[in-house]
Amino acid sequence: MGLTRQYLRYGPAALFGLVASAKGNAAFVALRGERGRCVAVPACEHVFVWDTRKGEKVLILKGLKQEVSCLCPSPDGLHLAVGYEDGSIRVFSLLSGEANITFNGHKAAVTALQYDHLGGQLGGGVKDTDVIVWDVINERGLYRLRGHKDAVTQVLFLKEKNLLVTSGKDTLVKWWDLDTQHCFKTLVGHHTEVWGMALISEEKRLITGSADSELRVWDITYIQEVKDPGEPESKKSKGPSPGAEENTEEDETLELDERPEERLVKCSKVGSIMREGRDRIVSLATDGTGKILACHGTDAVLEVFSVLSEEEVQKKLEKKIKKAKKKAKQNSEEEPERSVELSLQEEIQRVTNIRASSKIKSFDLILSPKGELKIVLLLQNNIIESYNLNLSAQVPQAVCASKITIGGHRSDVRTLAFSSDNIAILSAAAESVKIWNRSTLQCIRTMVCEYALCSLFVPGDRQVIVGTKTGKLQLYDLASGSLMETLNAHDGAVWSIALSPDQRGFVTGGADKCVKFWEFELVKDESSVQKRLSMKHVRILQLDEDVLCVRYSPNQKLLAVSLLDCTVKIFYIDTLKFFLSLYGHKLPVLCMDISYDGTLIATGSADRNVKIWGLDFGDCHRSLFAHDDSVMYLQFVAKSHLFFTAGKDSKIKQWDADKFEHIQTLEGHHQEVWCLALSPNGDYVVSASHDKSLRLWERTREPLVLEEEREMQREAEYEESVAKEEQPVVAGETQGEAGLAGKKTIETIKAAERIMEAIELYREEMAKLTEHKAICKAAGKEVPFPVNPILRAYGDITPSAYVLEVFKKVKSSELEESLLVLPFSYVPDLLRLFNEYIDLGSEVELLCRALLFLLKIHFGQITSNHMLVTVIENLKKTTISKVSEARDVLGFNMAGLQYLKREIEAKDEVTFFADATDRFEEKKRKRKKEGKMVLAVV
Repeated sequence: MGLTRQYLRYGPAALFGLVASAKGNAAFVALRGERGRCVAVPACEHVFVWDTRKGEKVLILKGLKQEVSCLCPSPDGLHLAVGYEDGSIRVFSLLSGEANITFNGHKAAVTALQYDHLGGQLGGGVKDTDVIVWDVINERGLYRLRGHKDAVTQVLFLKEKNLLVTSGKDTLVKWWDLDTQHCFKTLVGHHTEVWGMALISEEKRLITGSADSELRVWDITYIQEVKDPGEPESKKSKGPSPGAEENTEEDETLELDERPEERLVKCSKVGSIMREGRDRIVSLATDGTGKILACHGTDAVLEVFSVLSEEEVQKKLEKKIKKAKKKAKQNSEEEPERSVELSLQEEIQRVTNIRASSKIKSFDLILSPKGELKIVLLLQNNIIESYNLNLSAQVPQAVCASKITIGGHRSDVRTLAFSSDNIAILSAAAESVKIWNRSTLQCIRTMVCEYALCSLFVPGDRQVIVGTKTGKLQLYDLASGSLMETLNAHDGAVWSIALSPDQRGFVTGGADKCVKFWEFELVKDESSVQKRLSMKHVRILQLDEDVLCVRYSPNQKLLAVSLLDCTVKIFYIDTLKFFLSLYGHKLPVLCMDISYDGTLIATGSADRNVKIWGLDFGDCHRSLFAHDDSVMYLQFVAKSHLFFTAGKDSKIKQWDADKFEHIQTLEGHHQEVWCLALSPNGDYVVSASHDKSLRLWERTREPLVLEEEREMQREAEYEESVAKEEQPVVAGETQGEAGLAGKKTIETIKAAERIMEAIELYREEMAKLTEHKAICKAAGKEVPFPVNPILRAYGDITPSAYVLEVFKKVKSSELEESLLVLPFSYVPDLLRLFNEYIDLGSEVELLCRALLFLLKIHFGQITSNHMLVTVIENLKKTTISKVSEARDVLGFNMAGLQYLKREIEAKDEVTFFADATDRFEEKKRKRKKEGKMVLAVV
C-alpha cells in the first residue's frame, strides 16, 4: 500500500559559529602529554578542545541533547568529566574522544564537579541541593549527601583526610566525613551566597568568596584525637608548660561541649583579603600547586594573588624580626619578637590584575615548571583568550598570548541568508558580517558592520546588502571584503528586506512607517575606470504603522506588508493600491512568506500562532498553534507548500500548508532561535540562536511517516515522565543526610525488564526440561530436546548462564537502581542462581555487590520466607569462601608486584612508577647555573 503523502526527514548536519558557550567553565587538558596548550570548553551539548597556540579545534567530545554545564579534568589528564543540564555526568576519554562512563543520579543541572587527588572518586554538586560521590573505577554511585538548602556551588576533596567540603547558595560551607557520610561541621560566617571556594597552604587554609568584595580566609587545624584513652592520668595532670593556658581552656571547652566536629577538624576565621571588584565572586580557583590564587566577578577583570609557602613565610618573618631588633636597639626597647607577626596581606600578596576584552565567565590557570603562569579566560562574547604571566619579573605583567575569535560572532546573529548556488551562508550580528562555506563550515570573510537586522545576497553572489538598526543599507563586496556603499534608507530600523523576483531590485520596510523600493544600477567609480554596483531609491509607500516585514509575490504583482497594528496589508506593486487586509492575529506579525505559486501566504506572530491564508480572497484557511513563544521566522521550502518556522521556544518546526499538519520538530538549540534561512534547492536549513550557535540541517533520503513520528514523540514524553516520577523507597531507609546515589531512569527500567525476561526464560526452560525428562522416562529412550532460539544465538548456553550474561550487560552505574525496581517475585530465583554462580567462582565481585544490595532492600521479606533459609545458608558459606579466595589472589598479586618493583629499583637504581620529570628539570637548572658561573669566571 502506497503512502498517502511522503515527506523526507531533515537531520542535524553540523554546529558552527560557536567558540565556547558561556554556561560552563573552561579547563586546561593534557593532550599528547602537553599541558597548558589545549583547553576544553563547553559548546552547547558538545565539548570543544581548542589548541590555544594554533587557534584550531583539535577534538570534539560529542554530547547527546542536554547543554553542558560543568567540566572537570581527571588528575591523570586522561579523562574529562562533563556535567549536563539534566543532571547526568559523562566521563570522556581524551585519547579516543568516546564517553566511557555515564552517571545518572542528579535531578537538576550539575553546578560543580571535582575529582579526588587519585582520580578514583568524583564529587558532583547540583542545583537540586544534593551532593553525590561517584566511584569512577567501579562505575557506580557511592552515596548521596543531603544538607544544603540551595544550589551547591563548589565541591572540594581533601588529600590527607577522607573529607569533603561543599559550599552553596544557602550561605553555608559544609564539612562531610566520607567514612560515616554525615556533615560534622557547618561554617555560618557568610551573610550571602558562597559562590566559590579554594584550599591553599597545603590544605591548612580555606578561602571563600561571597557576594561582597571580601575573600574570607579560614585556618584549618586537623585533630587526630582529643585525648588518648590509654594515656595515664599522671601524664595528663603534669604542670603547665609555657603558653599552655590557652590549650587548657580549649581542652576544657572540648570536654564540656563534646562536639564531634572538633575531633576531626577546627576551622576558625583568620581575616579577609579585599578584592578590587565590588560585585559578587563568579569563580575562585588555585593552580595545581596551590601557589597562585585567582578570582573574578561579573566584570572583565581577573585578580591574581600569590600564596607564600611555609619556607617563604619563615624567611619573611626572620627579615621582619631583624628589622624590629634593629629598631628596638635604636629606641632601646626589649623583646620585639612577640609583637612581630606577618599580616594576612603579606602572606597572600596581590600579583596583578588582568583586564580582558569582555566580561569573564570562567577561567583556568596552570603554573609551568619554569615559573610562568598560563591563564585561559572564557568570555561572555564567544571568545577564548589566553595570557602568560612571568612571576619572576619585578613587576609581573600579563601578556595576551592568543585569542580565538574567528570561529564565531561576538553577539547574537539576527539575520541569515543563502547564496543562489547553495554554497555560501551569510550571517550578520551587531558587530560583523561573516560569510561561511557550507561544505567546510569555515569562515571565509569577516566584514565590520553596524547592528544588522536583515540581509540578502545580490544576484550573482558577489555582493551582499545588510539592513541595520540605525536605518542604513550597507553594500559589501565579497571578493575584497570591503564596504562599497552606505545609504541612509530609513529614519528608524530597517526591519525587513526582500529581493524582487525579477532580481533587478529589492524592497525594504522600516520603523519609520515607510516601504521603499530600490533598483540596482552601475555607477562610475571615482577611484577606478570600472563601473561598480550601486542602489537607487525608486518609489516609496507611506503607511500608518511601523513596517515589520515585507514580501513579494512570485509573479511580482503583489506586495505583502506586515504592520505593528497586528494586520498584514496586500498592495498591488504597479500602482501601490490597497488589495487585501489580513487581520486575525492578536499580536504583531513578525514574519511571513508567500508560496512559490503565489496561492498561499503564511504569517507567524508574537501570539505564538501561524495562520495560513489564501492570497486570492484573503480568507484564513487555518490557524495553527505553532510554538510555546513568539514565532520569529517563517519560510517556505522551494517549489512546495511545506514551510519552516522558528520560535523563541528554541524549536524549529516543519509544517504542511495543504494538510495543515505538523511534520517534524528540529531540536538542538538551547535558547531562542532568532532566524533561519533555507537554501534555494530546499536541501539545507541554517538557523541562528541566542546560544551563539549556528546549526545546519540537511534533508536526508529517509522517508518520514507522520504516525511513526507521533509515536516517537509519545515515547519521548513517556521517558521524560519516568524520570520525573517519585523514586522507589527502600524499606527501613530514612530520609537522612546520606542516601542512594542513583535515580530511576528509562535505562534502569529497561535493564530491570531484561533481567525479568531472562528469569522468565530460565523458568520456562527449567519447566520444559522437567517435562522432557518425564517424556524420555515414559518413552524409555532419548528424545531430542528443542533448544530455545535465544539460547542458540548465544552459542547453546544453559538458561542459568543466559541469566548471568544478561546480568553482566547491565551498566555498573545502573545496577542498584535496576535491582530496586525489580519485583520481589523474581528475587528468590535470582538468589538461587547467585548461589550457583558464586560456587562456580564466576563474577564474584559483581554478584556479591548485587546480593548485598538485594538483602538490604528486601531484608524483611527474605528473612520471613522459610523457603529461602537454606538458600541464604548456602550463600553465606559460598560467599565467604569465594570472597576469601579472591582476596588471597589479590594479596598475592600485590605482594608479587611490590617484589618486582623492589627488584627493578635495586637493579637499575631508578625509582619505578614515579614521575622523574621534576628531578630532570632540577638537574637542567643546576647545569645552567654551573654554565653561567663558568662563563662569569672566564
